[in-house]
Amino acid sequence: MRTDGRRPDQLRPLEILVDYLEQPLGSVLYSQGKTRVLCTASLDEGVPRWLRDSGRGWLTAEYSLLPASTGERTQREASAGKQKGRTVEIQRLIGRALRSVADLEALGERTLWIDCDVLQADGGTRCAAISGAWVATARALGRAGLSRALPESVAAVSLGIVGGELLLDLDYEEDSGAEVDLNVVMTGSGRLVEVQATAERAPFDRDGLGALLDLGEAGIAAIREAQEVALDAAP
Repeated sequence: MRTDGRRPDQLRPLEILVDYLEQPLGSVLYSQGKTRVLCTASLDEGVPRWLRDSGRGWLTAEYSLLPASTGERTQREASAGKQKGRTVEIQRLIGRALRSVADLEALGERTLWIDCDVLQADGGTRCAAISGAWVATARALGRAGLSRALPESVAAVSLGIVGGELLLDLDYEEDSGAEVDLNVVMTGSGRLVEVQATAERAPFDRDGLGALLDLGEAGIAAIREAQEVALDAAP
């Protein structure tokens, strides 16, 4: 039994609040257990210089871990004068995940900015950011009359092997003690976008990887359903 009483194959409770903020074109407060991420989507006319006159748009993401999101205060990266490597890695991952299901030609020469701010971190923040960012993006493009620019969904979930057991959706305590740590990003049609797998202790075999991916696919299907319910309930 896990510390919070969940089954090994059970997600933490999901809550997706669409239009959490008034001003952004798309905004979502995405909660998965105690992890909470505020995701917003903003649309600008124009594209980076290297895309001008191409007829294609661009989608990019930024990610931040707010100072009070962890047990000890996290210094704002702006005050340090540069972003940490982890931050750059995660925001690139979010951008790749969203672009994998976007039609940039249908977007036209516009730039969609995705901002993901972690308000409270308890494991799985990058996965929560991706899943929440897709909802914010879908909401923004729908309100702009550009739904065709997002023909498919994407979501992500964390997994791991803890104490020899395969677990879905790790919280911070489980992640800290995991023998194997894995994040998987997958489209609504079941295609893989990214798999990040690390043996923190002993190496694992391909059968173990396959079992984790099967568990992740089931978890992402549940997240996908929650994403759709949240969008359908939005005014």
